[in-house]
Amino acid sequence: MSFWRVLLSIICPPLAVLDKGCGSIIIVFLLWLCGWVPGVIAALVILNNPNR
Repeated sequence: MSFWRVLLSIICPPLAVLDKGCGSIIIVFLLWLCGWVPGVIAALVILNNPNR
């Protein structure tokens, strides 16, 4: 996970997970709408997952 990805996930989480698939984008976007912190946490978890 690069520094720019982490920075992008803090600023706008849905943009950080664009290449991870449609489901990830939708989940992160919905969590981001519920609040900034859940969206950032979800984006960081998805970016740290080595299987994807």
